[in-house]
Amino acid sequence: MTEVKDTIINRSVIENAYTYEEYRELINDLLLKGRTTGENHSEAMIHYTNMNSHRMRRIDKRIELMEPLKDRLDELKRSMTWVVLTEAWCGDAAQNIPVIQKIADYSSKIQTRYILRDENLEIMDLFLTNGRSRSIPKLICLDSQTLELLGDWGPRPTGADQLYSELTHKGLPYQEVAEKLHKWYADDKTATMQSEILHLMNEWE
Repeated sequence: MTEVKDTIINRSVIENAYTYEEYRELINDLLLKGRTTGENHSEAMIHYTNMNSHRMRRIDKRIELMEPLKDRLDELKRSMTWVVLTEAWCGDAAQNIPVIQKIADYSSKIQTRYILRDENLEIMDLFLTNGRSRSIPKLICLDSQTLELLGDWGPRPTGADQLYSELTHKGLPYQEVAEKLHKWYADDKTATMQSEILHLMNEWE
């Protein structure tokens, strides 16, 4: 753990971040204006954002936490703050953020805060995927009292990440990659991510 990672996510960053409700409201307000987060407000990006808004709403209603995960959450003693890097147009964020929030909602020991990647690149660049990619979402777990970095997760569950790598390596068009990836998420029903967070709980506490 480097000194810069200890200090760059400070109280000010957390206090100025969005709650989940505020993040969802932000997306809805931007869509009403024909916009999304970030600088690219093209028709395609608005389309992705609109799909993601519906996707998050659907996942919010359907998530059921696994009993082993709930049991582990019941045992938590450390208070954690989960800072999540995201953007409204990101399909992986839409698939995974509702799961993150559902887990946090279950435990009084976990609070979540959401920040936009493109407004926080100095933080994003400390948590690159494979040391080079600004992939999101990225969950950064901090001790709520000390802001010590406990670990991170993201941008997608292992099976989804392997599929993404295979498909992009084949040079498939983005739309085909996205369709296959979202099918993986639908078939998995959040099980892999829940299992991964369960495993990480033992490291983070």
